[in-house]
Amino acid sequence: MEILGALIAGVAIGSVLGFVGAGGAMLTVPILVYGFGFAPHQASVAAIAVVIVAALSGIYPRFKSGEILIKEALVISFLGIFANVGAAQMVDNISDELLITGFSVVIIFAGITMLAKPIDAPEKPIPLPILILMSLIIGSLTGFFGIGGGFLAIPVLVLAFNTPQNKAAGTSLLIIILNSVIALIAHFPMWSEINWRIPMFMGLSAVLIGNLAGKVSARTKPALLRKSFAYLLFAIAGFTILQTWFI
Repeated sequence: MEILGALIAGVAIGSVLGFVGAGGAMLTVPILVYGFGFAPHQASVAAIAVVIVAALSGIYPRFKSGEILIKEALVISFLGIFANVGAAQMVDNISDELLITGFSVVIIFAGITMLAKPIDAPEKPIPLPILILMSLIIGSLTGFFGIGGGFLAIPVLVLAFNTPQNKAAGTSLLIIILNSVIALIAHFPMWSEINWRIPMFMGLSAVLIGNLAGKVSARTKPALLRKSFAYLLFAIAGFTILQTWFI
């Protein structure tokens, strides 16, 4: 039953990453904590590994169709290395309750950004100062919470620079992969504390579904995807806060 639950959870994670290009860790962390009894610190690290595998499966169709801003993704990820690694070293000093509450606040913000409507205008290049700011914020969030940062990259690209939704999602997946690999290496001391069996099966099913969802997403309305994902995030945040402080 535990393996079956992990496979089902992987379907949800792969679907979100394949369709939206973000949000895998936002599902993975609460699933590991409340579904499989992981401690929040362990769940945030295990989630990074699951998201890497799932995002890798979903990125191939995006590469094939040219829907990735490769240079921008590389700049954001590598400028954020110090913030990413620094946050990973600091996270052990944060209590489980504070960590999971901060995680909930972040995903509420993510949901709000997803509800904003993009402007129909020509695509614009991203200035270097904005790339630097994004890299520091995304790197810090990845190091602290195991979140790849796609939820921030997508609305910034779509709303501020009129990047098409599919291209923003593809760019987000590359940022998630690069940031998550850096964070996973930075969390190396915790690897031995984690039972990798559940994340392994979650990643397996997420790979299969993520690749399929990435192909189907091009034929799905972007506004519907963003709205559905936003409400899912609000539900997860509400459940997480209730479980942490009131139940």
